[in-house]
Amino acid sequence: MPWTFTSDLPAFLAAARPALAADPVVNTSLMTVVDALERRGPDAYGSDAPLFGWWTDQQAIDSDADAAGVLVHTPPYPLLTGALPAGAVRELGAALTAEPLLAGVEALSVRREDAGPLAGAWGRPSEVVEENRLYRLAGLIAPDPAPAGKARPAGEADLPLLLDWITAFKQESGEGGAASEEALRDRFSYGGMLLWEDAGSPVSLAGFSRPLGAMSRIGPVYTPPELRGRGYAAGVTYAATGAAHAAGAHEVLLFADLKNPTSNGVYRRLGYTPVEDRVEVALK
Repeated sequence: MPWTFTSDLPAFLAAARPALAADPVVNTSLMTVVDALERRGPDAYGSDAPLFGWWTDQQAIDSDADAAGVLVHTPPYPLLTGALPAGAVRELGAALTAEPLLAGVEALSVRREDAGPLAGAWGRPSEVVEENRLYRLAGLIAPDPAPAGKARPAGEADLPLLLDWITAFKQESGEGGAASEEALRDRFSYGGMLLWEDAGSPVSLAGFSRPLGAMSRIGPVYTPPELRGRGYAAGVTYAATGAAHAAGAHEVLLFADLKNPTSNGVYRRLGYTPVEDRVEVALK
């Protein structure tokens, strides 16, 4: 079968890295996950071993060409795919019921156009539990009016506050779980977490992923509920976008929850344009 599944990260990277790099915008989440596993080890996202997969069509196999589709599963998170050819989607649908290594998959994070075929092939009752839009920066526009305050890099002294706020963000967004000290310290190592301060007090945060293939993704963005409506999120997102550019990113991306029209409007006004929608499909 053209899909190959393994828990061997070096083997996966040897086969799949060109496919990841071929479309860093659509594959943005995959690239970030794989980078974290490379640098922080196989337990970066949990104690269960991650699973990797790559798809190569028969013509490419015969010509010894690169893989054309990639997936990663880091339990307890959904199985994550990027850009997949139609043939890869069809055969992944079949593998969801036939491949023992996929027997534990209970959720999929996929492009909207792939969700229906995969969920249908799964042959088990499922539902869409999350819908996000991927945005790409077309040209950065400063917030108008500018919010009060200014951004600064976050560091070790901010760790307790960031742990509280990012845990709150995870709960509010439905992701669940708690913030990771290890992940935050990794962000500190390249300046990837910013705080917006007003009158000397932190009021909002935004992070950006380590630039990979000249691509970086903004997130998380969080303002405590009692401080919302003052433009702080726009200010800190604008600052984080500029910081991502300064760190070497030519493509700056972000995801926005489609149930939140406020955040989608903020990102559009800052110069972000839609790329595609992604959905999370989970077993009922």
